[in-house]
Amino acid sequence: MTKTIQTIKSELRRHVEPGRAENSLRFFQCGPGQYGEGDQFLGIRVPFIRGVVKDFCGLSIADTTALLKSPWHEERLFALLMLVDTFKRADDAARREIFDLYMTHTAWINNWDLVDLSAPHIPGSWLFSRNRNPLFAFAVSESLWERRIAILAAFYFIRNKDFEDVLKIAEILLHDEHDLIHKAVGWMLRETGKRDPATEERFLRAHYRAMPRTMLRYAIEKFPENRRQQYLQGLVD
Repeated sequence: MTKTIQTIKSELRRHVEPGRAENSLRFFQCGPGQYGEGDQFLGIRVPFIRGVVKDFCGLSIADTTALLKSPWHEERLFALLMLVDTFKRADDAARREIFDLYMTHTAWINNWDLVDLSAPHIPGSWLFSRNRNPLFAFAVSESLWERRIAILAAFYFIRNKDFEDVLKIAEILLHDEHDLIHKAVGWMLRETGKRDPATEERFLRAHYRAMPRTMLRYAIEKFPENRRQQYLQGLVD
């Protein structure tokens, strides 16, 4: 362990809050058989982690990778936020390195917050102007987190008003069994609708009767109440 990593670990632990780790274990469902089973928390709020990222801006890829492989959730989050920060500042060669690192270390990107705070900014950004086959491969992965990465990475496309592939990925995930995917797909459909209501409605009219209820509710959350009810009651043709 380098001195820099030791310093980061010590700095993070300065912000531990008593009782927060226990709450996080429940919130992120880390019990036996739950999606976060086996994860460990120190008990640190995200704003403090972001502050430490700023303090160590420019951390080497090697040290960041070492922290990404930590058993502690907050240290993995620190590493991912550092990768996002480094990616934004980097040239294409360094961005490619970070993208490759991300896509080959998904075993440590293993809860929804870790995915949501990183996937749009690294694979989403990198693949925006490139072949997006890696996301389609993730969309059919056995890994819950790779499937969530696939749809959350597309948030970057949505923000840039590119909706075609997010709808293709949403269609692949339409019958996914996991609630976290239902929520993520519904969320991305809702974000699409904020920018292009007609595009979201076309997708919904084609698929809403087959959607898991949670996915549909997330997708139509911002609709006028009468329109929401029409979808919920199956009255939209």
